[in-house]
Amino acid sequence: MGCGVGGDVYDLILKKKEAHIVRLSNSHRQFLLQAANQYANQIHLAEEYLATRNLSVEEARRFHLGVVKDALPGHEQYSDRLAIPYITPSGVVDIRFRAMNGAEPKYMGMPGAKTSMFNAQVVLTASDYICVTEGEIDCITLNVKTKHPAVGIPGANNWKPFYTRILDDFDTVIVLADGDGPGLEFGKKIGKELSNVNIIQMPEGHDVNSIVHKEGVDFINERIAKCLNVK
Repeated sequence: MGCGVGGDVYDLILKKKEAHIVRLSNSHRQFLLQAANQYANQIHLAEEYLATRNLSVEEARRFHLGVVKDALPGHEQYSDRLAIPYITPSGVVDIRFRAMNGAEPKYMGMPGAKTSMFNAQVVLTASDYICVTEGEIDCITLNVKTKHPAVGIPGANNWKPFYTRILDDFDTVIVLADGDGPGLEFGKKIGKELSNVNIIQMPEGHDVNSIVHKEGVDFINERIAKCLNVK
C-alpha cells in the first residue's frame, strides 16, 4: 500500500497553512494500516455491490477500498461492510464502513474518530480548481469517471471550518451537492465559508454517482466546464 506511517492528518498537505491537526498514536496508525490492507485484499467480495454503483473492482482498488472479512479485534460489528479508508500523505487516518446489503445504519465509524476529508491528498496535485462532493462514493465517481480532482465530505453536516484553509488557495471550488434540501444547504454553507465557490446541485433525488450512472459523464463535465468558464 502506497502510504507511509507517521506524521499527522493533513501535515504534508497543510504544512504551510498550519491547519487543524488530528493526533494519532503510532500504535493506532499501525492498526489502521493493518486493517486497511487486510480488508483491501477482500475487495473482490464487493464486486456485485460496486456494479450497482457503476464502479469496478479495479476502480475501488485505486482508493484502497475493502470488505471486512475476518474482522480485526474491535471491528466485529463492521463485518461484511465496505471498508473506506481515509488516506493522507501521512498514512491511514480513519476508516468508515458502509453497508452493502441495506442494513442500518448505512454508515458506521470507529468510536472517537474525528471527521476527516476523504481523498485529501488530491489537494497536492490539483491545479487551479477542485471539486467537493457529499460522501466518498461520489468523490470516487468524480475522480475515476470524469478525471476532475475531488475531495469528499462524509455527510452534509460534517463540513468543518478548518477545511476552508485547505481550499482557499484554489481559484475555483466547485461543490456538487445532492439533489435534496440538505444538499442545497451543504452547498450554501460552503459558499458562506469561501469566496471562490460555484454550486452544482444534482437533479432531485440524485447524487453525483447516480446521475453519472443515469446520464453519463457529459452531464457533469458540461456543468463543471461552465463553472470554470465563468470569470
